[in-house]
Amino acid sequence: MSKILVVEDDKYLANAYRLKLGKSQFDVTLALDGREALALLETMTPDLIILDIVLPNEDGFTILEKIKKGEKSKSIPVIIASNLGQKEDLEKAKKLGAVDYFVKSQLTLDDLVKKINTLLQPSPKAMLNME
Repeated sequence: MSKILVVEDDKYLANAYRLKLGKSQFDVTLALDGREALALLETMTPDLIILDIVLPNEDGFTILEKIKKGEKSKSIPVIIASNLGQKEDLEKAKKLGAVDYFVKSQLTLDDLVKKINTLLQPSPKAMLNME
């Protein structure tokens, strides 16, 4: 079962992610701000992180930068989930190492599950190395 860390300060939306992803066979851990997420990354290594940009304490860009500088966390794929839809925000997130970026109001939870499944599918090369 793939582990997903969801960093989202909106408790309603965080719970919606947890329920939907849980029903889709993902092991979900929630963090309500970036500091909590960074603390969790000291003790866990998720397969994927869903990260909001507008967070209390430190913004998601700062958290993303710290994740990508961390020895244990730098290879974890990060999807940005934000209400910020400006081109500059998307470009900044990609530059900092996010694998994808979506505007919350433009993506359904079903679409998010499909996106996660695509990102977490083993590549054909990885499957060849497993034999």
